[in-house]
Amino acid sequence: MSDKKPVIITDAPAPEGFEGEGFFATKLSSVIGMARKFSLWPLPFATSCCGIEFMATLNPTYDASRFGMERNSFSPRQADMLMVCGTISKKLGPVLKEVYTQMAEPKWVVAVGACASSGGIFDTYSVLQGIDKIIPVDVYVPGCPPRPEQIIEGVMQVQALVESESIRRRDMPEYQHLLDSYNISN
Repeated sequence: MSDKKPVIITDAPAPEGFEGEGFFATKLSSVIGMARKFSLWPLPFATSCCGIEFMATLNPTYDASRFGMERNSFSPRQADMLMVCGTISKKLGPVLKEVYTQMAEPKWVVAVGACASSGGIFDTYSVLQGIDKIIPVDVYVPGCPPRPEQIIEGVMQVQALVESESIRRRDMPEYQHLLDSYNISN
């Protein structure tokens, strides 16, 4: 029998609150924000080379599971972070919009790479010049293709947004106006 004590590792600092012997009290929104921050389930919408770089973030070298991205979801109804990686043609735009509308609230969108952000080098009639023409984007990751470190930085920016976002933001008229501007019904 070993007399070693178990090691308890806490990655997340406790949210701001009151603590004492045997209790901790804080705002519900702080606890929900912290829980959401470390449990993002990405839906990779990968169409080209940026998708390969996204896949590299999941390997042991970069280990995206450190950031709560343990499980990739390939169903929009079980994902809360849409990772659009690569070139989106105008024919594919309605499919992307449908995937976005099938995701449950709250949801966040990351445009990975120059093509998803602005059309990249493909300034042609058939390529969508940025996914923000059809769906709202929360974080843009620059690069052609972006390195896995850049994608992880983008995920960390989403985490900061998730942690600080009010749990009632999605119910506000401003958010509904944003969705209306994209012709998306909530």
